Amino acid sequence: MNQDQLKQAVGQAAVDYIKPHLQKDSIIGVGTGSTANCFIDALAELKNDFDGAVASSEATAERLKSHGIPVYDLNSSGTLDFYIDGADETNDHLQLIKGGGGALTREKIVAACAKEFICIADESKWVDLLGTFPLPVEVIPMARSYVARELVALGGDPVYRQGFVTDNGNVILDVHNMSIQSATALEERINNIVGVVTNGLFACRPADVLLMGTADGVKTIKAKN
Repeated sequence: MNQDQLKQAVGQAAVDYIKPHLQKDSIIGVGTGSTANCFIDALAELKNDFDGAVASSEATAERLKSHGIPVYDLNSSGTLDFYIDGADETNDHLQLIKGGGGALTREKIVAACAKEFICIADESKWVDLLGTFPLPVEVIPMARSYVARELVALGGDPVYRQGFVTDNGNVILDVHNMSIQSATALEERINNIVGVVTNGLFACRPADVLLMGTADGVKTIKAKN
């Protein structure tokens, strides 16, 4: 299978995974990106089996609505039964790097509200050590240069994502060449830099389950303790 077919396979696998647990009042958190889009397209077949969804981006909200799936504000929905999203990298602890699409802050908020976080990805995203994929950091615009200097002090090489503004009105610094030995500690340290909204490490709240698309089918992987 090519990468598009793997994405479609894990999107369908996520639908199959949550289907037995859905109730009429269930609300599902949905991530952003091409793999999440495959999940949304597959989820449409179940739209009468649950209440609606919370979207992690404006683009995701529009795609859900195009399938007739109601989209709710997180403030009114409360705890979510599931959060389903892709990743740019994952390790065997199911700690992730996310944010290649720039929606990391809303993704992290929605994930925090979910009872179960299901990551869907193809096997190319599996790594022994996080950090080959540049780590996105969402920054308040006036703090961009200051935050960049602080990230350099941490050993990274931040690059301003030109021409991109998040749904929150902020900018992204993509940090290259960052050595991520302790993902949880680094996530907390970067988040403590004044001017940082959040960063794309999902280590303090990793995924609970990884549905990984491989040439041999979709594998269900639980986090390594």
